[in-house]
Amino acid sequence: MNWFLITQELSFQKFMKQSAYVEELKYDFNEKAELRHTETHEPFIFNYYKNTLERNSKRYQALGHLLECYIYELLEKVCKLHKVYIPIQAIMEPRSFFFMSENALTNPSLLLVVLQDHGVFRAGQWSQQTIVRHGLQHGSQIPCIQLALQSDYGIIVLNPNDNFMDLKLEKDCQSPVRYPIESSSREMFHTGNPFSFPRLSQCIPKKHSSTPEEHTAYIWNHFILKSAARNVAFIVHGYGGLVFMDLLVQKKWEVMNKVYAVALIDSAHHIEHQLGNDTQLLAWIKHHCREWITSHKPLDKPVATVLKMDCPKVSAGTENHSLAPSTSLQSIFKYLKNALKAKTSVHFSRMPIVTRSCTKRKQST
Repeated sequence: MNWFLITQELSFQKFMKQSAYVEELKYDFNEKAELRHTETHEPFIFNYYKNTLERNSKRYQALGHLLECYIYELLEKVCKLHKVYIPIQAIMEPRSFFFMSENALTNPSLLLVVLQDHGVFRAGQWSQQTIVRHGLQHGSQIPCIQLALQSDYGIIVLNPNDNFMDLKLEKDCQSPVRYPIESSSREMFHTGNPFSFPRLSQCIPKKHSSTPEEHTAYIWNHFILKSAARNVAFIVHGYGGLVFMDLLVQKKWEVMNKVYAVALIDSAHHIEHQLGNDTQLLAWIKHHCREWITSHKPLDKPVATVLKMDCPKVSAGTENHSLAPSTSLQSIFKYLKNALKAKTSVHFSRMPIVTRSCTKRKQST
């Protein structure tokens, strides 16, 4: 990907100039898509106001909001995705949205759904913290989306963390109860990590998107299920794995018939708690899912799992949860390609329930 052209044509500075922190946030993305100070060329410094946590946190939150807007623009102008508001019929109520390619619902062959971890970040981001520390190449979903489009997938990018609207400011905000900080690292807040400062606000839930599970289920029912694609794949990260398993349980037959492969990245799902003893589901995930987990082992090396019923697990090639999506990306698309080649046409349907009366009728005939 030519980040030089992207960062030249769509400068982050345009968003910076709209901020009240224009002097405190003199940052832009360089030709390698790394966030750097425009004058010193140094990485982002959190402790701008010496040892003043609240002021520094507000400054970081302002940066996060600008990154959110910038990524949305990249999704629309670079990836050519369309923003779709939900609920479909809603007009005068708080709405969420997601992004999809022009052919997402009409492509008869392939559809890829991207489902992120939970946290303060929105659609198009694997991790806000990773964008700040390591750049767009690792923290944004742009490389994943571009690779999907090059592989002839229609694509849907979910926005599972866009759950609430601020009553006073009329701007999106994060729930102060369920998702106060970036995922996988709740302990970072207790240890004083500056990148995990919670957003506290009075918010009202967005209809059909008040939780990641609700958001995903709505888009499944109204878009993914109705798409023309015969082959649907999911790439899910962290808490997104738990959300997908919830969808699988709730929409068992639909998902088993529509989805051909799921790439889980350091997933937060729990097989025993979510799937129980459903032998059909357990067999399905073993054949249709693979998980890339954080490990000291080289990329794609098998990693032992405690639960035999879980899907196959391989190393993501990193021990950093937030970097796992970028380090395993090429491997994931190779897996999706091979899974499509190996796909067999099997239709899953509900088994008829055998009752005593049915058995008696059969015996009497």
